[in-house]
Amino acid sequence: MTTFRPKYITFDCHGTLINFQMAEAARDLYGDRMSEQKMLQFIADFSAYRLDEVMADWKPYAEVVHNALARTCKRNGIHFKDEDAQMVYNRVPTWGPHPDVPAGLAKVAKEIPLVILSNAMNSQIMSNVEKLGAPFHAIYTAEQAGAYKPHFRAFEYMLDMLGCRPEDILHCSSSFRYDLMSAHDLGIKNKVWVNRGHEPANPYYGYTEIAGISGLPGVVGL
Repeated sequence: MTTFRPKYITFDCHGTLINFQMAEAARDLYGDRMSEQKMLQFIADFSAYRLDEVMADWKPYAEVVHNALARTCKRNGIHFKDEDAQMVYNRVPTWGPHPDVPAGLAKVAKEIPLVILSNAMNSQIMSNVEKLGAPFHAIYTAEQAGAYKPHFRAFEYMLDMLGCRPEDILHCSSSFRYDLMSAHDLGIKNKVWVNRGHEPANPYYGYTEIAGISGLPGVVGL
């Protein structure tokens, strides 16, 4: 891995590069209505329902957020309002990068083209990307692919658009469930797990672990 120089480095965006603040949004909406223990359960449920929603056929991300939040509220006995889901959705484009991201990306971008594959809408993603501080060769969304990750179709769309094979790229993500498991199954052998604390390690899927994007240049020998 330390000497592999891919044709492209491909990235998950929200969570890996962008500080994905769904938990904070949930706290702002409902934190005064429940104990800390119940809030933590609510946040875990909201995350699980978002994954469940994207496993179905593609639909606009506003619907993913709406449905996941409504189901979470129902499960936790909290009154749900449509405007709460709209507030969460509207926050997504305002989020910026983790502190370690801009410098690490900028260093790698000088030598290797960078690509994003994001579970985002076309209208959302550029606001986030502009905050990353590095040039990207291409940005692909679930809306373009007609499928959210972890569906294989999202990754296949990206590979088709890039005109390359799974073994030509290095895929970088903080999530096994959305990215690295599917990448493994599709034959993407070169993978980086950014340990943001979202999920436990899972060595079966074969990856290089880094604590932040500041560690990425070393993975590709820069």
